[in-house]
Amino acid sequence: MNFEEYQAEARKTALYPKAHTLVYPALGLAGEAGEFANKVKKILRGDANLLTRVGLIDELGDALWYLSNSASDLDANLNDVALNNIQKLKSRMERDQIKGSGDNR
Repeated sequence: MNFEEYQAEARKTALYPKAHTLVYPALGLAGEAGEFANKVKKILRGDANLLTRVGLIDELGDALWYLSNSASDLDANLNDVALNNIQKLKSRMERDQIKGSGDNR
């Protein structure tokens, strides 16, 4: 499955109120990122096992759903979002600006 196929399938399951377009998936994305981070914290604490990896992958999938629907709410293609990000990172690498902070580096 590619991003375009995933985005189309994920959109079919986006049953949140249209009055909360973009807000609902943005909050969900933040929540799923928090759940992912919490599982990573447990690894640092020494509570990792085989189920931890499965749980991390599951949280990434949930985050992908929210990310995909955020893109759809913005009328953006997830393939284009991914490509744009890679182009931005390559540009930063070429300009030796990959480290640091700030959007416009």
